Amino acid sequence: MLLVLWALGWALITLSALVHMPGLVVTMFGVLLIVGHNLFDSANLRGSLWSILHSPGIVLNTPEHVVFAGYPLIPWIGVTAVGYSLGQVYNWDSTRRRPFLLRLGLILVLAFLVIRALNIYGDPAPWIPQKTAAFCVLSFLNTIKYPPSLLFLLMTLGPAVLFLWAVDRGTPRILRPALTIGKVPLFFYLLHFPLIHLLAIATCYVRYGSARWMFESPDLANYPFTAPPGWGYSLPVVYLVWAFVVIAMYPLCRWFAALKQRRSDAWLSYL
Repeated sequence: MLLVLWALGWALITLSALVHMPGLVVTMFGVLLIVGHNLFDSANLRGSLWSILHSPGIVLNTPEHVVFAGYPLIPWIGVTAVGYSLGQVYNWDSTRRRPFLLRLGLILVLAFLVIRALNIYGDPAPWIPQKTAAFCVLSFLNTIKYPPSLLFLLMTLGPAVLFLWAVDRGTPRILRPALTIGKVPLFFYLLHFPLIHLLAIATCYVRYGSARWMFESPDLANYPFTAPPGWGYSLPVVYLVWAFVVIAMYPLCRWFAALKQRRSDAWLSYL
């Protein structure tokens, strides 16, 4: 499965070339990829390269191996490029940076509302009027993440930029633990997978007396595991497990962040 780390890796490799270009060029390159990649949604193209670059699909399918590209590269490379450009504004004085973040966030949110309302471009799945107002809102917000459409990125990056504006003068006390995790994001990301898997194994032993399902993934329909009978929990339980994982990871992240402050080993820069 060519997923998050695959896309991040190629985005960073691309960025290693972009950093030698003027900031405006990097910004325009990223914006062009984000805004323009949906132009090819209706293109009837197939093949491994197309799956890698634009539309999720099977790259290799043999009796021995199946390779599936779940995170096409073009939009994520665009997000990486504009993210790198946005980072440059933190060299500005706060009196200039904060108004810029506020304006940019509002423009992105407004752009999402207008483009989504027009229902012409920006997402392969247009919104459809529903029987109730609540379902209409859900249809309006139901944009495509794989690959991330222009509208998906507007509706997520816009509020994210507004959040950066809101905390620019100082992080509220309740959010300070998030700063610790933010200092070691890849460490958190890599470690939370085995923790979740261990929790799933323990749950299987408690419920079924066996955990063999957690180690069976014979095809794409059963990725990343084969669900045992009756598997699944309500949304509140899922949120509770999510909160537990984040809290359980915090002491480890705090330890590793302190280690990075004390030492300057080259390998630490990659986590």
